[in-house]
Amino acid sequence: MISILPLISFVFFILGLIIGSFLNVVICRLNTKKSFGGRSACMSCQYNLAWYDLVPLFSFLALKGRCRTCQTRISHIYPLVEVITGLIFVILFFKFQDLFLLSILDFVISYLYYASMFSILMIVAVYDLRHKIIPDTLVFLFGILAFFGLFIFNNSYGFFPHIPSLLEFLSGILVALPFALLWLVSRGAWMGLGDAKLILGLGWLLGFPAVLSALVLAFFSGALTGLGLIFFSKIYGWGYGMKSEIPFAIYLVGGAFVAFVLQLNFFAVGF
Repeated sequence: MISILPLISFVFFILGLIIGSFLNVVICRLNTKKSFGGRSACMSCQYNLAWYDLVPLFSFLALKGRCRTCQTRISHIYPLVEVITGLIFVILFFKFQDLFLLSILDFVISYLYYASMFSILMIVAVYDLRHKIIPDTLVFLFGILAFFGLFIFNNSYGFFPHIPSLLEFLSGILVALPFALLWLVSRGAWMGLGDAKLILGLGWLLGFPAVLSALVLAFFSGALTGLGLIFFSKIYGWGYGMKSEIPFAIYLVGGAFVAFVLQLNFFAVGF
């Protein structure tokens, strides 16, 4: 079995690339009048893309990052979303590989759930990065699925139907409430309400103490990025300052994924 793990992980990577391509479609068409099932076209010349222009990652590389007809540069966000989704799918496979060896059915149920959840989070993060807003539709869907997941899954074991503890029930609310209060007190200056809504779902998805570890990672990485942007802005004139708005969802999602995969516990006492 060990000898075929690289092959299986490659299959999951390709699957992630394909799903990542679809996530790009959702990100681009969400909250527009375009349907998610219509044909893809160049954003500049409206040329309808052929199937060979839509092969995840490889088409971007073959076209050297430009439209086939008008030669407009294609955003690097598209291949990045595909590659990152591919890596997420591979990492999730390795997280649940023991379950894969023990019970294929339990593995499939667990994998489909967590792959779906982090796919939703990918859309949320990239959409916030592009538009500086977290879409309510997705964050509510994520929160509902995370809440129901309390009864069906365990972050360490995967598929594990059970009655959640009181702490598991309250995990989302307890961790989101302070951020909602920050939004209320600052009138949105310090924290967006969308971030608080997202943290609610993350609390239910990760539980204590992993969600607290995820928040530590999110604030630390966000602060480093902010300081880096301010520093290089002084050199290159990028226009970032202390009052510049930086989308926070991408750091919340990144911190949540790392905390989930590694089962981080920065607050070991009491948990």
